[in-house]
Amino acid sequence: MLAPLPRARKCGWSAASSAFTAVRLVVFGLTMSSSWGNGHATLWRGIARALARRGHRLEFFERDAPWYAAHRDLPELPDGGLHLYGSWEDVLPAARKALRGADAAMVTSYCPDGPPATELIAASPVARKLFYDMDTPVTVESAQAGLAVPYIGPRGLRDFDLVLSFTGGRALDALRDLFGARRTATLYGSVDPAIHRPVRPRERFRGAVSYLGTYAANRQAALRALFLEPARRMRERKFVIAGAQYPLDFPWSENVWFFNHLPPEDHAAFYCSSPLTLNVTRAPMAAMGFCPSGRLFEAAACGVPVVTDAWEGVDEFFRPGEEILVARNAEEAAGAISRSPEELARIAEERHV
Repeated sequence: MLAPLPRARKCGWSAASSAFTAVRLVVFGLTMSSSWGNGHATLWRGIARALARRGHRLEFFERDAPWYAAHRDLPELPDGGLHLYGSWEDVLPAARKALRGADAAMVTSYCPDGPPATELIAASPVARKLFYDMDTPVTVESAQAGLAVPYIGPRGLRDFDLVLSFTGGRALDALRDLFGARRTATLYGSVDPAIHRPVRPRERFRGAVSYLGTYAANRQAALRALFLEPARRMRERKFVIAGAQYPLDFPWSENVWFFNHLPPEDHAAFYCSSPLTLNVTRAPMAAMGFCPSGRLFEAAACGVPVVTDAWEGVDEFFRPGEEILVARNAEEAAGAISRSPEELARIAEERHV
């Protein structure tokens, strides 16, 4: 039987005292200041805004990487703290100070200083110590292949009271078996409804189908089958794609329109300018299952129907054929794209019933 988590100081309203105590969460993560080439920033910005609306505070520590500095679209965190630092040694005093006043502290996957941050949290007096793996299938695949996981230290995940995973199913067992996690739970993706909501289409984003995602080699086979091949067969239709890090030799065609990285503030307009959007899952995530990507939640919040690649557990989130379309090959993807606007609109409406 699992022991209860350590007690933290009482937070929220107390019926007896009518007093409110704000919660302070300290996070050591990948990036919050730049949404370029990653999905971590979009999620954390929504969480930070939600916490602030409830009177709580997030302190986020981020190494100042040059590729994010060149594409920084959030230089400071309103109602919170964004700590950009050059080296771990430089930021240690501020990190120790933040932990002394924190109710909970967290390390995330792909944190450049994950191991020393873990050691610092383990030695701190903070009441609740958390790890959030936002990339669990990649983490597990690396460990199973005998490769080092740079954001997890030699003690694995044993020093955390709770390990959260962006992916469910077998992922939770793997975190326990491979890294010694004592307690695991899923924390799937989320969206900020102030950012992702139905909006008016923009003419420059209009297409028959859209795809929003950073380039990843382990998504390329599915992207080719479900997006590029239908585009080749349906040359009379316009396909739109947006994201960062696409290589020069990417197999573009004349009816595929490309937008190089869109900040989160443009996501809703991008989704809402096509009658259908595509979700493509990284291969390790699809193989593990129970892996809803941020695109699914973003498009759903925008009221846009989705066609997705197939993965175990998709029916736990949406009803295939009614609330979402599932395509296993180019033929099925082309069939989804060919559906009438009325059919597609019904799918989006069914999801909100």
